[in-house]
Amino acid sequence: MWESLWLDARLATMVPGNVPYGAIEDGAIAVERGRIAWIGRRADLPGSPETLAEEVWRSRNRWITPGLVDCHTHIVYGGDRAHEFELRLKGASYEEIARAGGGIRSTVAATREASDDVLYESARRRLADLQAEGVTTVEIKSGYGLDRETEARMLRVARRLGQDLPLTVSTTYLGAHALPPEFEGRADAFIEFLCHDSLPSAASEGLVDAVDAFCDRIGFTTVQTRKMFEAARGLGLPVKLHAEQLSDQDGAALAASYGALSADHLEHLSEAGARAMAKAGTVAVLLPGAFYFIRETRLPPVDLLRREGVRIALATDCNPGTSPMTSLLLVLNMAATLFRLTPEEALAGVTREGAAALGLGRERGTLEVGKAADFVLWNIARPAELAYRIGGNPAAQVVKDGQALWPELRT
Repeated sequence: MWESLWLDARLATMVPGNVPYGAIEDGAIAVERGRIAWIGRRADLPGSPETLAEEVWRSRNRWITPGLVDCHTHIVYGGDRAHEFELRLKGASYEEIARAGGGIRSTVAATREASDDVLYESARRRLADLQAEGVTTVEIKSGYGLDRETEARMLRVARRLGQDLPLTVSTTYLGAHALPPEFEGRADAFIEFLCHDSLPSAASEGLVDAVDAFCDRIGFTTVQTRKMFEAARGLGLPVKLHAEQLSDQDGAALAASYGALSADHLEHLSEAGARAMAKAGTVAVLLPGAFYFIRETRLPPVDLLRREGVRIALATDCNPGTSPMTSLLLVLNMAATLFRLTPEEALAGVTREGAAALGLGRERGTLEVGKAADFVLWNIARPAELAYRIGGNPAAQVVKDGQALWPELRT
């Protein structure tokens, strides 16, 4: 007998195929030990529901999708950067603010000063917004410490959040995010410190699931990024990259040469970079919140990504400087309106492709037998509504590892 059975559902399984959204009408999902034990049409159930499961839920013809995946966030940080927002509105560019000591460095100072509990509670509030909208898996990066101890503290907070909340948390070490003041003018020495001290120390604690870097004009060179990737490879860790956001540095091709899980941002991606990503299976993570917030004008080359067969994921990029966003549903709308993704592509970007961008595609991201029972019930008439709406939250129930998070279905 199964532990639970969900009936009267319209299932957007997001399994690739000829049926839009991988849809199953009048469907059912059975859950056992936190995993999907059976899925299909209700008419094909191997018996009457009451004899098959200990608990039967009536979905009342709601749509069910996989749990949403936010595969790129910087959600653990101290302070905010509302003042810089004002400066940008007065004409200062993101690069000008960064070069004047603002930007990432200002958040580094605030994060170093914040206690673990302050970092935890502020991040927990941000995560609550995402969870309420059906996010069941989230990536959390470090990168606002830029020293051994604060980088590790950020990752410990991320691990703690994953332990305390009904949420799968994937941690990413982003020491190569910016140059800290104590290494001013010594970028190569900083990279050596990260590769031989800070990263190995964090990895030895089991705090790191992947390694990221910021490769751009105001970040790090491809030579320096390669050193980070070599250090990650030596520790048996997968890599990903902030690439081609402000300029084309051939970062995406470099990431692909290391079999990167993802290359993210990509507004300035070249054809060669896209081909390299396609060949390596590296996922493109597009971040419309940052595009919108810094008033970028160059669109990521979505048609090129489609043509080359590169998988496209979406994420909030939640961070204090360029995307203070805690709504993955808003990301869906932005991706459709700004980047011209179809509603189905957008939903795939925060389910199937988001999971792939974290190396979790075998466990999450689609509704299939054997995968984690992470799914969301929605008060919508069709899946396209998730990308169509601006504001509001149609989530009726979130199920994480087979457990319903709210006692009753929301109306």
